[in-house]
Amino acid sequence: MVHPGTLLKASFQASKAFFRPPVQDGASRPGAPSVMVPIRSIGPSHRGRIAAHLLALSPQDRYLRFGYSANDEQIRRYVDGLNFERDEIFGIYNRRLELIAMAHLAFTTDPELKSCAEFGVSVLAHARGRGYGARLFDRAVMHSRNEGIEMMFIHALSENTAMLSIACKAGATVERDGSETEAYLKLQPANLDSRMSEMFDEQIAQTDYRLKVQARQFWRFLALLQEVRRGVRDSRDRMKK
Repeated sequence: MVHPGTLLKASFQASKAFFRPPVQDGASRPGAPSVMVPIRSIGPSHRGRIAAHLLALSPQDRYLRFGYSANDEQIRRYVDGLNFERDEIFGIYNRRLELIAMAHLAFTTDPELKSCAEFGVSVLAHARGRGYGARLFDRAVMHSRNEGIEMMFIHALSENTAMLSIACKAGATVERDGSETEAYLKLQPANLDSRMSEMFDEQIAQTDYRLKVQARQFWRFLALLQEVRRGVRDSRDRMKK
């Protein structure tokens, strides 16, 4: 469970980090401590960023994510068809507000399987190796429990070892059938800890996102100000000649 003190500490650390000069993606600062990864629930206003994320996947990554070699038009149709009222979309943003990892938790519409959900995840190539897929899976499990879901399914290609490894480590039962594999995880009922943890996690993620927006606006303003100053300085230099 995330305690209030953890929330305040994470928010404070985030505010200090965001207003440092931007660094290139994938770069890290020497000795930088491991921090909480804010995962937020995202709605239809982020549809464009979801599309950009999925379109940035390589052909092989699209094949592993969707089970077929999805082209750009098929991805756009998938994004346009997302049902944000029924399903849950979780995302991880970097400091440039790029959606670097996302998960789709799809709730079944079959009345006989109303307590089931399916999980799918994708992570951009430059953001891999940081455990984002596993963190998104844990977030989806917690949300599913709180929504009364009893079973979470993962349908993946058998060659998608990263996804199947996440499922196995979570204790899921994995059944392979040739080129495809089904994994299912029986979930524990919700309790006070799971409900409070999700509430705090979402609050941290929302705070994190707002700080990122503010930081991006700050650096854009600073860049514009520096450009104006350079223009004034160049004009003075020309007048002196």
